[in-house]
Amino acid sequence: MTDLHAFIAGLPKAELHVHHVGSASPRIVSELAARHADSKVPTDPEALADYFTFTDFAHFIEVYLSVVDLIRTPEDVRLLTYEIARDMARQNIRYAELTITPFSSTRRGIDERAFMDAIEDARKSAERELGTVLRWCFDIPGEAGSEAAAETTRLATSDRLRPEGLISFGLGGPEIGVPRPQFKPFFDQAIAAGLHSVPHSGESTGPQSIWDALNDLRAERIGHGTSATQDRNLLKHLADHRIALEVCPTSNLATRVVTDIELHPIKEMVEAGVLVTINSDDPPMFGSDLNNEYAVAARLLQLDERGVADLAKNAVEASFLDSAGKAKLAAEIDEYTAKWPAS
Repeated sequence: MTDLHAFIAGLPKAELHVHHVGSASPRIVSELAARHADSKVPTDPEALADYFTFTDFAHFIEVYLSVVDLIRTPEDVRLLTYEIARDMARQNIRYAELTITPFSSTRRGIDERAFMDAIEDARKSAERELGTVLRWCFDIPGEAGSEAAAETTRLATSDRLRPEGLISFGLGGPEIGVPRPQFKPFFDQAIAAGLHSVPHSGESTGPQSIWDALNDLRAERIGHGTSATQDRNLLKHLADHRIALEVCPTSNLATRVVTDIELHPIKEMVEAGVLVTINSDDPPMFGSDLNNEYAVAARLLQLDERGVADLAKNAVEASFLDSAGKAKLAAEIDEYTAKWPAS
């Protein structure tokens, strides 16, 4: 392990763009597949590497949904959630905003109250036992349209159902053919209920979808935003208003959003003054994790340890932690960096 990789491994980190089902490790996916024998998902962890090789973004969505179908009981939900936190703790991820798509589970028959109880039980246990703080982003699966949007909004805003850890509201799934403005009424309701707006935009579509997310969905951060560099005015707007991009380099390569990691637009984003955060999206599916994403970003941006620490602090700044929580985690990053032997 190089000094920089060792530094990244021990660095306290926050993650802002990582999906619940997409974070299932091969061990957990194979265990769930074995529980549900009618699934086409391989039960052999080694076979999952081939299964998780994607031809394009549409194929990724197809495979992703096949894994979603493995989450069928509250016990499945609880197991998955806690094990994600365990994997995060191993990477020194202190705080994560985990994107959950409750519609995918409730429409498959999981009781909505039991679903909320399962994620909350896992969240509280993870914080107590592992020291990793989890918060939730409930997102609309855009391909499922207004039915999913209405149901997700109800689950996110109902006083009876809304989980304590829920802080934000998102929009995921394929972007092509799923314009952002149609979801405005649902985001308006979520924002009125006190949730932050964090839709995916500009991943597989152009910069107009990012403008739509900003203007119609009142986005406070943008999931991916890969195409932002195609519009200089947009980059300036993002930089001037300190609207963060949740950048996921390996994900963009795996889904063919970028054809070559060396062509990833992250450097142009940073040079334009945009607040860039580093994230893993669906790490096991892409053969990655957050530590690896920091290593990729460090190479693309030519960063040393202090540069990587500053990148980690971007995620703290862009997070929805309260002021005291942000100050504590930023101080932890600074203390770790100051004590690093190579500093």
